[in-house]
Amino acid sequence: MDSQIPYIAIAVVAVITLGLGLLIGKLTFGKSSKKEREQAEQEAETIRAEAKAQAETLKQSKLLEAKEEMLRQKTEFERDSIQKSKAFEQNDLKLRSKEQSLNQKLEGLQRKEQEVETIKTNLNRQLELLAVKKTELDKVQEEHIQKLEKIAKLTESEAKEQLIENLKDTARTQAMSYIKEIVDEAKIKANKEAKKVVIQTIQRVAAEHAIENSVSVFHIDSDDIKGQIIGREGRNIRALEAATGVEIIVDDTPETIVISGFDPVRREIARLALQRLVTDGRIHPARIEESVEKTRKQLEEHIVEIGERTVVELGIHGLHPELIRMVGRMRFRSSYGQNLLMHSKEVANLCAIMAAELGMNPKLAKRAGLLHDIGKVPDEESELSHALLGMKLAEKYNEHPAIINAIGAHHDEVEMAYVISPIVQACDAISGARPGARREMLQQYLQRLKELENLALSYDGVEKAYAIQAGRELRVIVEAEKISDKQSEELSFSLSQKIQNDMTYPGQIKVTVIREKRAVSFAK
Repeated sequence: MDSQIPYIAIAVVAVITLGLGLLIGKLTFGKSSKKEREQAEQEAETIRAEAKAQAETLKQSKLLEAKEEMLRQKTEFERDSIQKSKAFEQNDLKLRSKEQSLNQKLEGLQRKEQEVETIKTNLNRQLELLAVKKTELDKVQEEHIQKLEKIAKLTESEAKEQLIENLKDTARTQAMSYIKEIVDEAKIKANKEAKKVVIQTIQRVAAEHAIENSVSVFHIDSDDIKGQIIGREGRNIRALEAATGVEIIVDDTPETIVISGFDPVRREIARLALQRLVTDGRIHPARIEESVEKTRKQLEEHIVEIGERTVVELGIHGLHPELIRMVGRMRFRSSYGQNLLMHSKEVANLCAIMAAELGMNPKLAKRAGLLHDIGKVPDEESELSHALLGMKLAEKYNEHPAIINAIGAHHDEVEMAYVISPIVQACDAISGARPGARREMLQQYLQRLKELENLALSYDGVEKAYAIQAGRELRVIVEAEKISDKQSEELSFSLSQKIQNDMTYPGQIKVTVIREKRAVSFAK
């Protein structure tokens, strides 16, 4: 505030100077009298005196204000200084308390370090004592082992091997007993429900089946027609055989002509063409070729109709036209005497019922069941098995991945990746193993019986083996001196597992192990 006082005084002086200047100007330039000039000077003096008085008053007031401001700032400075000094004292106290706490912790850590060192020293002493005691115990143990070896007349390794062998035998026997108990218990618990599902499924499906042979019989009204069919020097029959790819057998059998061939479609074409020719009465090579070609086209249309009728009957939608045609071709294909189309329809219905019983998608299961043997009716021959070929066909025509996997896995040729696959496999086995569904070739039947007996004879202690009841039961006679009663049970279980894993057969095979001890003497 002191710096503002000179400026205020200067302002007052400037005001006075301005008043005087105005007054002098008035006196100088005006045409006034002397009296007026004196009067003006007096007024100027008055103004000057008032200006000085005002300036002095203003100066005093500003000095007072400046002093008050200085006192106020001094008071605030002293108050801030006191607060800061208090804060410094508090911080100093906190730092001193922290320093004291740290010193105490440091002392505690030093004490703990001393305790740890003491414990470590004690542990080292104890370890040294333990090492000494271990050495003494090892010596004592060696002495005991040497004494035991002298008493038992066996080395340590020989005793271990003997003990391990005994334990293995005991464990093997107990394991076989446990396995047999577990299997029996599982069969008791699961057999009822499984039988219920399977029996209900089989009872609800009654698909017909037809036995197809490699020959078809064509009946004629009279034997005179045989000569027309043979033709001059056999040209008609040769033309018919060349056009159809089958063998026409005309023998002495009355009113009968035999059509022989392994392809049922070709046999059917030959039979229908022959029927058309006989009805028409005009039989010559040109007419034969024309009739065979017409019959082939009609049969292709008939095959498509069969496929469409089948999928409509089963309620399957969205099937590719080529797959529908292959389904129709199944009608003219047989497997072990079982018609392939009837078998596929039966498997489809079985799959749908079993999937519904198990809470799965019955439509998907039915579709997979119908297509599972689609690889048996390809247009071209392939080196692949029918399961793998069917899987490729289903994949080609954009079937569901679960259906593709079920087709390829129903003979375990690929790994099962979906739950529907074992259902298709089981239903295929049910349809094929049903009594009366299939015929087996004699050679394959005898081969299976021989494999059964040889498998049993490969075990030690087996004296004789007989496959009876059409291969449904295997009776094994063992030597009483080599096989005990307990081992007989183990042999029966092991043999049944071996047959299950290594052989393919319909239904189930019962394994019976017979052991008897005979004592023979003669009275003379």
